[in-house]
Amino acid sequence: SLKKHGIVVWHVPLMLYRLTEAFRSKDKGRILHYAADIGHYIADAHVPLHCTHNYNGQLTNQTGIHGFWESRVPELFGDNYDFFVGKAEYIEHPAEYMWNVVLKSSSEVDSVLLFERELTEQFGSDRKYAFEQRGDATIRTYSKDFSAAYQEKLNDMQERKMRAAIVAVGSFWYTAWVNAGKPDLGELKDGPVSEEEQLELEAMDKAWRDGKIYGREHSD
Repeated sequence: SLKKHGIVVWHVPLMLYRLTEAFRSKDKGRILHYAADIGHYIADAHVPLHCTHNYNGQLTNQTGIHGFWESRVPELFGDNYDFFVGKAEYIEHPAEYMWNVVLKSSSEVDSVLLFERELTEQFGSDRKYAFEQRGDATIRTYSKDFSAAYQEKLNDMQERKMRAAIVAVGSFWYTAWVNAGKPDLGELKDGPVSEEEQLELEAMDKAWRDGKIYGREHSD
């Protein structure tokens, strides 16, 4: 049941632990792998439609809204977004931080769905959609006017959420580095993970899940 409804608030602290261990061992391959992995989950949690059963509007006759919110609007207007968000900050309570992210995203679902429905009634299907050439194919997509009106009605939500995601990802990376003892990143080691290292990592993961490693905050 838990996996069915989502485990991101528990998975991110686990990835934080793995990234911390990768920093501690100065293993460049694992640092890059876990930094990318944790970044994916953290950023995804900032998308409102990732925090609802109605993730693509399929329950409210708004199928396609996921790609519209997440891809089409940033594709059209992302060049004007401001991604300079300041410095990363140390995260004292990772699990609590992620719960706040998810709850914030969940609270925004109603606006994401409501405003699209209101604009659909206002524009009508003839102005809501447009046809564009993509390579050799002609596709139907949300029109630029409809997309611009949606972005304005949401008060630039996509930009705000992307900015928040950048801060969160950077802060988790920074937290892992600090927790690892602030290792010198100029001394990173190359090379794939050996079978012995993989078994050791899996054993540490099991100990972490069993609550045998100090600092396992998600057990609260």
